[in-house]
Amino acid sequence: MADALPKSLEHLVERLSTLPGVGRRTAERLAHHLVRAPQAEALSIADAIREAREKIRPCSVCRAPAESDPCPICADPARDPALVLVVETARDLKAVEDSGAWKGRYHVLGGRVSPIEGVGPDDLALDALVARATEGVREVVLATNPDLEGDGTALHVEKALAPTGVKVSRLARGVPAGGSLEYLSKTVLAEALDHRR
Repeated sequence: MADALPKSLEHLVERLSTLPGVGRRTAERLAHHLVRAPQAEALSIADAIREAREKIRPCSVCRAPAESDPCPICADPARDPALVLVVETARDLKAVEDSGAWKGRYHVLGGRVSPIEGVGPDDLALDALVARATEGVREVVLATNPDLEGDGTALHVEKALAPTGVKVSRLARGVPAGGSLEYLSKTVLAEALDHRR
């Protein structure tokens, strides 16, 4: 029986399906689009990947991906270097930054503790955070995701920072704006009561 796809197209599908959130069917749609698209369009995607891989490096201060070192946020003199917000990923940093609410600096852990995925505390940028905490940091705010793995990661960060004596706080949790009390879980209500102001 003949192969359903040419080998080069099958190889492209296999490579695309390794991307997060891209299953086999989506990979096939993308691959077929790329081979039908004008050559300049398809190759511009390859060029953009190559350029990003060549130019982007982790900031030596916060570990966020950047084209300069330090990154623009760490180099900004208007940012308070004594306030550090810890996030799991650069996508989390962008979400907070887009809110315009944070005027300090960041620290990107590069993931979260997840035993199922084989990620432990030693796989995160904790040593760099502890080193920063000893250099004039007043407060470290933990902005890990409010789920089991995020909470576990926050505990590891707190434990690592304990010897530094720096103040460690957590993002508030509780009742969402526009939410209805009758539909909230016991855990959410308990956290809202514990962290009331």
